[in-house]
Amino acid sequence: MIRRVGRPGLVGTMARTAVVAGTATAVSGGMIRHSQKKQMESQEAAAYEQQQQQAQMQAMVDQAVAQQQAAAPPPPPAAPAPAAAPDTMAQLQQLADMKAQGLLSDEEFTAAKAKLLG
Repeated sequence: MIRRVGRPGLVGTMARTAVVAGTATAVSGGMIRHSQKKQMESQEAAAYEQQQQQAQMQAMVDQAVAQQQAAAPPPPPAAPAPAAAPDTMAQLQQLADMKAQGLLSDEEFTAAKAKLLG
């Protein structure tokens, strides 16, 4: 059998091609992972910066509200709530029940009713 010198055979060429392709894939994958890592770090930094800005804005709003409340005159004291008007109909019904039970006479019922109605 005659061997060629200087050039690899078909199997050698295929092996070399497989090594080159594998190396290229590994390098390419590493570059993609590195790029993704940098992009993720950039996004995290932007999110952190946004959180810091929101916290500063909230602090400014809180400070402005506190200043307004300190500068505003105190509210006038609340007026006392009007006394609840007695339910006239309920009281009249109660007087009628008392009269029906015999607890009030006609004169007492009439006087209480006149007082209730004014």
